[in-house]
Amino acid sequence: MREIIAIITARGRSKRIPHKNRKEFCGKPIIEYSIEAAKQAGIFDTVMVSTDDEQIAEIARHAGAEVPFMRSAETANDYATTADVLVEVLEKYREVGKSYEYACCIYPTAPFVTRDKLRQAMEILINEKKDSVMPVVPFSFPPLRGMVINNGKLEYKWAENAMKRSQDLEEIYHDCGQFYAFRVDSFQKEKKLVTNNTAGLIISELEVQDIDNETDWELAEMKYHLLKEKGRL
Repeated sequence: MREIIAIITARGRSKRIPHKNRKEFCGKPIIEYSIEAAKQAGIFDTVMVSTDDEQIAEIARHAGAEVPFMRSAETANDYATTADVLVEVLEKYREVGKSYEYACCIYPTAPFVTRDKLRQAMEILINEKKDSVMPVVPFSFPPLRGMVINNGKLEYKWAENAMKRSQDLEEIYHDCGQFYAFRVDSFQKEKKLVTNNTAGLIISELEVQDIDNETDWELAEMKYHLLKEKGRL
């Protein structure tokens, strides 16, 4: 029987938005949305939070997640990567006799993650035998028609695309920054979440918002209220 773990990565410090991972978002700490989506998905044997912050740990436990250990200083600094955190979590569980076949890393500032998206990603991961699955969104403006400034003058980065219609250009996507579903053995071998066998789950631009500053936060709350009104959350 395969075992699946959801790992929500929530460091205590945040430079641009103080206490971002536990800041109130539309009525409750933002990390609770990630925890609730994971629990409602009904596909995870374990839902845990990796943090170095006691207040985040308390919020996480109250929301129903496990916090069996605190994050180490090495994986809580400014230079630690998400992969570093996941390696530590999986190793800590292995030390107490728990191993997992599949996992899903969910970011704590991802209020647009839903149980259905998590189920869909995990279904693709398992049925299509991918190393990982991540939500992606198309760029709102075609990057291939992007411009640069040289010596004070605007010019097309790729002049050959200047006269092409947007619909004739290849669609380019970017990471939504919400979650990564992955096969544990592949991750432990590659030590990275995006490989040459990664699938993309295309998400609507309305359901994506990078949250790096206060303006981003306000935009995310506006989108959240709109999606709630439309019954999409």
